[in-house]
Amino acid sequence: MPRDWEERYADAEALDFTPSPLLAEVVELVPPGRALDVACGAGRNALYLAGLGWNVVAVDGSAAAIRIVRERSAAAGFSIDARVADLEAGGFAIEPAGYDLICDFFYLERALFPPMREGVRPGGLFASEIHLQDDQPHRFVLEPGELRREFEGWKILYYSESARGGRSRPSASILARRA
Repeated sequence: MPRDWEERYADAEALDFTPSPLLAEVVELVPPGRALDVACGAGRNALYLAGLGWNVVAVDGSAAAIRIVRERSAAAGFSIDARVADLEAGGFAIEPAGYDLICDFFYLERALFPPMREGVRPGGLFASEIHLQDDQPHRFVLEPGELRREFEGWKILYYSESARGGRSRPSASILARRA
């Protein structure tokens, strides 16, 4: 894991633990089940889901981030299966049809799209928001329409490409249900 990520998570008190607005809008409307938070960071979404009764697996490449997830979940009395794994090198295998919800917020590893799609149980949900290509140089950005194309054949409940939620960079947001 690059050193800058470890440094980013060094001061847990300075981090924002507000869940993604897209996730918050939808999960309170569905019964809790098993969820996977891909590239969970310090656990803002994983902790939110666990607080609503979800059985959460949270994965990130940063040991410091996972330490925060574990500490905060223990302090709140939640049981989150928090794991350190190099997602870019295949360090975590997504169980086929193993999750009622998979979320991926602001992390792009294109090789994970097929296992994430397969990891959602029929009738389950995928929620994501990932930066779009713009005039700022960045390696991990989607092309316009790319996220929607990844979920062709799914029921798209919500899709947007814009700068939302106070963010300056445009992103693609999706909420999709597996048939």
